[in-house]
Amino acid sequence: MKRFNDERLSLSTPTREDALALDAADPLAKYKSLFQINDPDLCYLDGNSLGRMPLETVKRINRFLTEEWGRELVDGWSHWIDEASPTGDLLGRAVLGAGPGQVVVQDTTSVNFYQLCNAAISARPGRNTVIIDSSNFPTDRYVLAGIAEARGLNLITLDNDGSGGPNSHQIAAENELITPEALEPFLNEDVAMVTLQAIHYRSGARPDIKAITELCRRYGILVVWDASHAAGAIELDFDANGVDLAVGCTYKYGNAGPGSPAWLYVRKELQSELRVPIQGWFAQDAQFEMGPFFEPTDTIRRFQIASPSIIGLRAVQVSYEMIEEAGIKAIAEKAAKGTDLMLELYDAWLAPLGFGLMTPRAASKRGGHITISHPEAKRISAALRKFANVVPDYRVPNGIRLAIAPLPTSYTEVYDGFLRIKESVEREDYKKIEDNGSRVT
Repeated sequence: MKRFNDERLSLSTPTREDALALDAADPLAKYKSLFQINDPDLCYLDGNSLGRMPLETVKRINRFLTEEWGRELVDGWSHWIDEASPTGDLLGRAVLGAGPGQVVVQDTTSVNFYQLCNAAISARPGRNTVIIDSSNFPTDRYVLAGIAEARGLNLITLDNDGSGGPNSHQIAAENELITPEALEPFLNEDVAMVTLQAIHYRSGARPDIKAITELCRRYGILVVWDASHAAGAIELDFDANGVDLAVGCTYKYGNAGPGSPAWLYVRKELQSELRVPIQGWFAQDAQFEMGPFFEPTDTIRRFQIASPSIIGLRAVQVSYEMIEEAGIKAIAEKAAKGTDLMLELYDAWLAPLGFGLMTPRAASKRGGHITISHPEAKRISAALRKFANVVPDYRVPNGIRLAIAPLPTSYTEVYDGFLRIKESVEREDYKKIEDNGSRVT
């Protein structure tokens, strides 16, 4: 995106024509028409929180209701029973860089995270320390704290954002980014597990998954990656990067809908070694023999608890078929270009208005969203919705997240959204906002 003015030899601000030109050359532009968009004027820059709905989802779920459940009743289970695993294979191919038999789509990210953390800790008997960072998603921090308390473990919190946490240790971190160099002083043979985000949910920073995984492996430590804000925006290459364990959701860049089933990934070589704490009957090898003892299969079904949500799986299938067709490489390239455009517009329009940048500038160190800061971030975010027809995402204490979801979002939508942010703040629309009492930000 960077262009130079020949006369002044200085950076020029992108124009709307530049954005239109990017859209004209965009190989993914056709996909926007495949999503439900009720208001073409809306600048929806919150696809990293909840993706838009594919039109095909309505048709696919309606067919399931009328032609399968409605007609087949219980006989439908003859072909529904194992749907979580092939759906996992689809998701693994489409966004994770994972070969077959390593992903299952089920439950929530929180339940899957609880399962894999406990399994990883149990697989390292005699080790009594687990590590997380203070900027990690709240559920992950709370779940791991509960596990540590229940199992009598030493929980170390790497304080990479100044907020602290249980047994916190301050580390040097720019934009919350955890580096191998910052992590290694805390690693030793007492550490069973480390858990980090593949993309930091707040800042958008992107750690080096391969380097951190290999570093921890040298100490015999398992790493659980939370890829909720990464899957569908960047190339993750789990198999190539040697990832052991990971979890994530499907309703952000996955566009599978609010509350859609989450997923977990377990490297094939680890599957027979790990044992999850919730021993559901779907994990049983001879499932329908209903035997008296738990004897789990050695396949990825070993990590499945119970009956999958077939309606939810159909929504996942629609979304990830579309993502697979588009190609994660092209999607990641558009995310990088889109966030480049955001940074240029931030520099030209928002930095002079008192905004700060909380996201790394290098595309290789960020995902599909950027975060800008402002003392009035909460009211600005609300004002953008009310007065400018822009939907961003506020995160405490002073951050506004802005995303490009590569399939349904155009470059022009990004351009128009940033122009409206500039104009809204210049008008001081945020001063008209009062707290509406909603817990949702």
